[in-house]
Amino acid sequence: MTAILRAAVLCVAEARPLVLGVSLLRFLTGVALALPVAAAAHPLVILRGAAAWVLSILAVYLFNGVTDVVEDRINGSRRPIARGDLDPAHAMAAAAVAAWLALLATVGLPGPMLWVVAANLVLGYLYSGPPLPLKGSAGGTMAVLCLSGMLAYLGGFVVATAGAHASVPPALMVFAAAAICWMVFVGVPAKDLSDIQGDAAAGRRTLGVRVGERRSRRVMVVAALVLLVVFALTVVLLRVPLVGVSLAMAVGAAAVTATGVGAPAPDAPVGRSTRRRSYGAFMGTQHLVHLTALVCHI
Repeated sequence: MTAILRAAVLCVAEARPLVLGVSLLRFLTGVALALPVAAAAHPLVILRGAAAWVLSILAVYLFNGVTDVVEDRINGSRRPIARGDLDPAHAMAAAAVAAWLALLATVGLPGPMLWVVAANLVLGYLYSGPPLPLKGSAGGTMAVLCLSGMLAYLGGFVVATAGAHASVPPALMVFAAAAICWMVFVGVPAKDLSDIQGDAAAGRRTLGVRVGERRSRRVMVVAALVLLVVFALTVVLLRVPLVGVSLAMAVGAAAVTATGVGAPAPDAPVGRSTRRRSYGAFMGTQHLVHLTALVCHI
């Protein structure tokens, strides 16, 4: 039992608790912003939908960790598989179990939820699995992130509305669009910064590999500032109740800009953690804007 518990803890660590947390927040934000047209779903139904979604994310990230082990070790990653604490075969088995549990958890939920979870699992395989993993290119990575993000909010909407053919509230559409753009145009270059060496060794054509660290930082900073301006203007012009979220995004954009502008030179002898500061600012912003949306709409 102790060995199983330890393996479970390592699997969660491999899938990154912060990633699992923000995945949960995306789903719950989809629920909260659907409340104007919601069918008063039972809290246990919402929790089961959230569990199904997070389990699918757990399966996807475990599979990704198994397929990324070579480049992760080159990049100096300290996640369990890369450092040798979690056997890749055990992680793969856990990913399969998590995928089946995710599908099983949709039983009794609104019908479309099964397809939301199944589609996310398929995307996860296409991203990391053979024969042509989409993670090998910036375009493929962005496409998968965009679609997976849409599925998260759609899942929350489906559960909240009990699968009814309700109109999507403008606030949910605006928020989802902004959050997905943040994930794609800010998150992708931010994540690449600490992984350029390993990605290049693995033959990937990511943004960081193609244009280098300095230009990737510029793309990240410009994207954060442009997205903030567009989102704030959209909130004002459409009068959607997301003013608090726009203020939260402003804080995040400032943090991303600070880490991008004040970054070390590409050839500076600094550790992986230093090069991951921009990713930390990006990830912190994701949590902040989703928590703000939840607090303001529940």
